[in-house]
Amino acid sequence: MLGIIMKIGVKVGDIMTRDFVSVKPEINIIDCAKIMIKKRIGSLVLQEDNKLKGLLTERDIIWAITKKSIEDLKNIKANDLANKKITSIKPNADLYEALQKMRKSKYRWLPVVVKEKVIGFLTLKDILRIEPSLFEIAHSQGVFQIKEEEEKLRRREMRMRRSLKEGMCEECGNFDFLYSTDGRLICESCRDAM
Repeated sequence: MLGIIMKIGVKVGDIMTRDFVSVKPEINIIDCAKIMIKKRIGSLVLQEDNKLKGLLTERDIIWAITKKSIEDLKNIKANDLANKKITSIKPNADLYEALQKMRKSKYRWLPVVVKEKVIGFLTLKDILRIEPSLFEIAHSQGVFQIKEEEEKLRRREMRMRRSLKEGMCEECGNFDFLYSTDGRLICESCRDAM
């Protein structure tokens, strides 16, 4: 597989998240943590004048919490902790190229950039939702150290083996693998809640 360029045929721009959350680099990390919790996200894009200035992850904030006092945290800006050397990708790149960039950078996300302006955000979850077969490639090549509980990993493998239909859950509206239950297509979470 080395030296061979694979193409999936799906472009990054086709599946990227367009409504990503961005903040100014001067915002303090306590406010960043509150935004992440409220929006249920694990990272924030730092932008200034529509240009990418960095990326702040929940891991960055957790590191600061373990090293600093509560009073110090109020004075730490997002820009102080954020990764400023960011691997990004263009919207016309193939998903396989995105997967390879994620492997090299050891991040499970990539800002999608055109002329230094962030236009979207791509995560490993986005890729696997569209092209689940890449999970095996990523896992077998050691592309990612996906830290999932054993149960989640077992469920994913079962889903892939049974080739469940993907789509919108008729109960909660989330995009997921679907089960036919009582004549409706619902996700595993809704099925378990019944």
